Amino acid sequence: QVQLVESGGGLVQPGGSLRLSCASSGSFVVISFMNWYRQAPGKERELVAGITGGSRTNYADSVKGRFTISRDNAKNTVYLQMNSLKPEDTGVYYCNVMGQTGWTQPTRNYWGQGTQVTVSS
Repeated sequence: QVQLVESGGGLVQPGGSLRLSCASSGSFVVISFMNWYRQAPGKERELVAGITGGSRTNYADSVKGRFTISRDNAKNTVYLQMNSLKPEDTGVYYCNVMGQTGWTQPTRNYWGQGTQVTVSS
């Protein structure tokens, strides 16, 4: 059974940086998408960044030029490098993977428990 665990969140001052990691307890034979979502208190969850199995990336307009998503297949890990952080980046960040854990298995959607990011002076 695959589980996703996020880490790297914390408290940082505006302009600072954090690197989030999402590690999988198991290996995927096919990954369609790996995404980072975030949700601020009282706000709707939003897609922050995504990367496809072909390494194509996309970002929310609010984080373009500041955030970078990447992955390490050997480590079953996806990362989110966050630079020039702003107070509005505050929220719980969730890792999401859509993929297959075995051939002939259906593609499934997996979610981590989330990690808190707080940007404040």
